[in-house]
Amino acid sequence: MLQVFDNLATGTISATEVPVPATRSGQILIATRRSLISAGSERTMVEFGEANLIAKARSQPEKVRQVLDKLKTDGLLPTVETVFSRLGQPMPSGYCNAGVVLDVGKGVTRFSVGDRVVSNGPHAEVVSVPQNLCARIPDDVGDDEAAFTVLASVALQGVRLAEPTLGENVAVLGLGLLGLMTVQILRANGCRVLGVDFDASRLELARQFSAETVELGAGMDPVASAMAFSDGRGIDAVLITAATKSNEPIHQAAQMCRKRGRIIQVGWTGLNLRRDNFYKKEIS
Repeated sequence: MLQVFDNLATGTISATEVPVPATRSGQILIATRRSLISAGSERTMVEFGEANLIAKARSQPEKVRQVLDKLKTDGLLPTVETVFSRLGQPMPSGYCNAGVVLDVGKGVTRFSVGDRVVSNGPHAEVVSVPQNLCARIPDDVGDDEAAFTVLASVALQGVRLAEPTLGENVAVLGLGLLGLMTVQILRANGCRVLGVDFDASRLELARQFSAETVELGAGMDPVASAMAFSDGRGIDAVLITAATKSNEPIHQAAQMCRKRGRIIQVGWTGLNLRRDNFYKKEIS
């Protein structure tokens, strides 16, 4: 079967012929019908692979600390060999799968052969996934729609962490797939929503979901717009669903938040925080 892999050493993506996975205890074997690309997350992995070693180190300081600890205990050569070995290992890509159950492992009671299911399986023709990471697809939901389930669960978890209440003002920074789903969940939760992005077509979609918008590409100031949107009180909660190396989203989120507001980082952005923004407002 074919499976998609990322090469973290070079940033290249390949469809590779690999054996069909075995049916393990507690897992189900799924024949893929749809596999959704999570553009932000997957693009970030490609960019990481394309970066040089110094850029890779800067983007993952916690890994640098692990390398330094290994240098102290194992020496230079074993450490270098381990680092290049890890970078050279292909990483499975994707996590939004919809398909049909081919087989069930020992102890699986919730699913049967022939069931249509969603899972967090990777981009592959056949995937093996623990049953607790799968859900049955209702008959009236098509495969195309079902493939969005796992990504939608990420958006839903971000909203749950924000704990929005009826009528609160909530900003969503970044209106890709994850951001637009977040807008819809917040609107269904009775919130007033302000969507922020550079892309005019994404902003138009957000408006169709009854959000107000800020077009960064047109030079609009997101902080000033948020203050106007909230009648000068500040935003109750900000969900950051953007994918960028910039620290601006987290700075802007802190500036537009009211005192004791909440910020939820769902996407991939820079996190070089300015202490005063958070300390003086007691932002969570």
